[in-house]
This record gives sequence, structure tokens and C-alpha cells, in this order.
Amino acid sequence: MLKVGITGGIGSGKSTICRFFETLGVPVYLADSEAKALMNSSPLIRSQLMRTFGRDIYQPDHTLNRKKLAQQIFQSANLLEKVNLLVHPIVRQHFLTWLNKQNGDYVVYEAAILFESGFYPAMDFNILVTAPEEERIRRTMARGDITLEDVKNRMARQWPDKEKMKMADFVIINDNEGLILPQLIELDKKFRAHG
Repeated sequence: MLKVGITGGIGSGKSTICRFFETLGVPVYLADSEAKALMNSSPLIRSQLMRTFGRDIYQPDHTLNRKKLAQQIFQSANLLEKVNLLVHPIVRQHFLTWLNKQNGDYVVYEAAILFESGFYPAMDFNILVTAPEEERIRRTMARGDITLEDVKNRMARQWPDKEKMKMADFVIINDNEGLILPQLIELDKKFRAHG
């Protein structure tokens, strides 16, 4: 089964692109959402995070204190890398288990740091979703519960689009100006032909 990676910086609109593929009946694995769930459910991740950040990184209801974790990891490249090295292998294994249960011509694997994590070679094709920086900031701020400083810190921790473009097979510019639907329909046809 064909595996298609989708990535893009914070606020680029990759979730919107994934929803399009879902409406076509394509199975979509949302790596970032699954990672969040696994950070609550995986005993290995839980124990390592408590060892690194202290027991209070988990709240009284046993869920991860995401705000506290984000404040620490997005201000320290070392801590961010440590968390990524812990979480990414478990997410990848979870994806492979999920993949074995899917049917169809292809699946989509969505991850914010697909290239940075080094998982992109496991995909048959990779799509980069881009948008102008001001638009990405506007979209992210519109979600609420995040400061401009936090958005900029997260953006600074991700590779610039020009670096990602070198590794992407397809680039979708999601700037609210060009039509993306025809591009997505064309990609779907291409993937189904390969699948």
C-alpha cells in the first residue's frame, strides 16, 4: 500500500489538506495527535517524561500537562530533541501497526516534523504544505490559547520551507489565493494509479 507523507510548518494548513483526503475515503494517520495520545497512554513515555521533567508533568487526572511541557521544550533545543527521540520511535511503531489494518490504494501520514524527524524516506511520496509566515501566524493565533512568542518559538524549531522543498515530491501553496482543490484531485489520481 502506498504511503504518502504530508507535512508543513505550524499554521500551514496541513490539517485542512488531510481532511480533504479523508473525505475521499483515504485513511489518514495524524502523527501529532497520536503522539499526544501516546504521551498519556504509553507507560514507557510516561515514565521517561516524569524522570526528565518531574512527576508534576502529569496532572492529578493523569493527563500530560501540555502547557508546562511546551513551555520547557520549545525554549530548549536539547529538551525538545530528548522528547522527540523518546516519542517518535513509539509513534512510528504505532503507525506501522495501524497501517497493517488499512485497506485501499494509499494512506496518508501527517506529521509536522516529518523531514526533521527523518521518517520521510519511509514514505513513497511526500507533500509539503506551505503558506506565508504572516498567514501561518494569523491562523495559529486564531486557534487561541497560544501567544505570539510561543508561535514564533515553534516556527523557529522547524526547518524553513526552502529546506523542506528540497525533500518534498509535491508542494501545495496554501496561501488563500491559488486553488488547491484541483491540485489535490490530481494528486489523488496519481496516488491511486500508483497504489
